[in-house]
Amino acid sequence: MRQMERAFQRLIFLSRWLAAPFLLGLIAALLLLLYRFFADLLTLARHVPTDGWHDLIVGILNLVDITLTANLILIVIFSGYENLLRKIDADEQANLPTGLVGVGFVALKQRLLGSIAAIAAVEALAWYLDLQETTDATKLIWAIGFPLMFVGALLMLAIADRLGRDGDEAE
Repeated sequence: MRQMERAFQRLIFLSRWLAAPFLLGLIAALLLLLYRFFADLLTLARHVPTDGWHDLIVGILNLVDITLTANLILIVIFSGYENLLRKIDADEQANLPTGLVGVGFVALKQRLLGSIAAIAAVEALAWYLDLQETTDATKLIWAIGFPLMFVGALLMLAIADRLGRDGDEAE
C-alpha cells in the first residue's frame, strides 16, 4: 500500500510539468505581441505626417497597451515557472529583476488585477480621445466603469489578503 501511495505522489509531482506547454505558448504569444508592436509602430511612424495629434496619441496608447500586456504575460510566465516547475535561483541569475522572482499567488493576483486595470484604463483613455469620432454615452460609461471595476476588485483582494494575514498572525 505504501508503494502505491508513493507512486501516486510521484505521478502528482510529475504532473506539474503539464504546465510547461502553457508557458511555452505564452512565450509564443510574447513573440506575436512583439511582432504586433513593431508593425503598429511602423504604421504609426508612416502616418505621423498626415494624421492629427489625436491619432498619434491613440497610436502611442495602443503601443503602451501592448507593452503592458507583454509585461503581464512575463509576470505570469515567471510566476508559473517558479511556483509550479522549479524555483529560480536569483544568485545564478545576477541580472534578473527582483520583480520577476519570488512572486507568490497572492502577489500574482494583485499584479494581474493591477495590470488589467492599467490596460483597461489605457483603453478607456484611447477611447476617450476618440470621442469626436464616436459619441456613444453607454460606451463611455463602460469605458470608465470597466477599469474602476478592476480597481475595486484589487482593493477588495488587498483587504482580504490583509485580513487573512492578520488572522494567521493571531493564531
